[in-house]
Amino acid sequence: MKGDLAAQNNLGAMYQNGQGTPQNNSEALRWYKIAAVQGYAAAQDNLGLMYQEGRGVLQDFVEAVRWYKLSAAQGYTLAQSHLGVMYQEGWGVSQDFVEAVRLYRVAALRGNVLAQHNLGGLYLSGLGTEKNEAEALRWFKAAAAQGHARAQFNVGTFYFYGQVVTQDYATAYAWHRLAAEQNEIQAQNSIAVLYQSGRGVTQNFDEALKWFGRSAEQGSAIAQDNLGITYELGYGVAQDYEQARDWYKRASARGYASAQFHLGSLYFFGRGVEQDFSRAFSLFELAANQGHIDAQVSLGAAYYAAEGVERDYAQSLRWFTLAAKQGDSRAQNNLGVMYQNAQGVEQDFAQALSWYRLAATQGNSDAQLNLGITYDQGFGVPQDLLEASKWYRLASEQGNASAQANLGVQYANGRGVSQDISLAHMWLNLAAAQGQSTAAVNRDLLAKTMDAEKISRAQRLANKCKENGYKACDD
Repeated sequence: MKGDLAAQNNLGAMYQNGQGTPQNNSEALRWYKIAAVQGYAAAQDNLGLMYQEGRGVLQDFVEAVRWYKLSAAQGYTLAQSHLGVMYQEGWGVSQDFVEAVRLYRVAALRGNVLAQHNLGGLYLSGLGTEKNEAEALRWFKAAAAQGHARAQFNVGTFYFYGQVVTQDYATAYAWHRLAAEQNEIQAQNSIAVLYQSGRGVTQNFDEALKWFGRSAEQGSAIAQDNLGITYELGYGVAQDYEQARDWYKRASARGYASAQFHLGSLYFFGRGVEQDFSRAFSLFELAANQGHIDAQVSLGAAYYAAEGVERDYAQSLRWFTLAAKQGDSRAQNNLGVMYQNAQGVEQDFAQALSWYRLAATQGNSDAQLNLGITYDQGFGVPQDLLEASKWYRLASEQGNASAQANLGVQYANGRGVSQDISLAHMWLNLAAAQGQSTAAVNRDLLAKTMDAEKISRAQRLANKCKENGYKACDD
């Protein structure tokens, strides 16, 4: 059968899309095949897509590849893009990222938007080519300029995080808004986040709620989770634990770890639900087993402190270790405590020191305090009062009351620092003001040895130190 090949292909498209005739994939397939066997490239590509997606025929990736190759060989860019997808995914052919890159590049250079987007993705991941974020952004921008919603979202994400480009929330918002208006659900969630935080756009809680809602209703688990957070914390809405619960449940049902953790927290504390430790721990474990750090830390802390469960140092050690290996400073500090105190593990000061240091160098004030105590008392290391004062000071500058109390004692006794009674009184006073009872006792004892001038200086220094956020507290 000859006839007008373009008309045959167009007739297939009309049957496929139900344009001017009832939708009929079998008829679409028939007309595509008539044109395709006569060598019409567009029909060959359309036929390949029908086999790929199983429309009007049993899904057959091998047959899809055969038709894509015939069309691509004629230079049909959409077929080159589709064939690139098959190589990228390993559908009907052996997975070959290098070949996918080659096909995408050929089509992308000729302006094919799908190829431009997918080529950007491979440059971003470093599959089939050397990872190159600048090239990824270049191709995403090319596709975005043609209106490709996912590419617009990707471009905005580069600006949101400051990848390759200077971080610019306003530009991120502009790109994400374009994608959001095309119903790109991640972009809708993103602009909601920007509206809620007032980054790159005037803060507007109503707009945030609207866009979270649009994304969530389309099934975005992250948007559903964010709506839950919005209602739980009352961000621009009346605090509503029941609404939070319902959104967390929807996201949790999709396996979203963050929502599982948040829902577990509601059950743990009995907010919007009847308190149920068993349900809470079940949800925490679902999230923790996906690598959710807060869930892992929460499980470790609960087993350590016997909150809602029997104390189990082995379980605590297990969960803290998983979180610590992901770089969480809270878990690292807690592991240091367990190794130091032989809780669930043999006492090992070297391990304790190592975990404390990892956490302390990330700015964890509890770990800085513990590291200071380690050097102050010589736990598994030679006593080093200078090193102790260094870590006490770092923690004190973050407002850690126990570290402030210890630093005050150092100044009172001239241990690791030059003796200075007024500075000692200052640090003890600041710690006492935060409820550190031992510091209050030591401050009052110290005050009995001080004259009015030293006490006046100490009080002046304390006021200055507090005003400066515990920084630059010397004269």
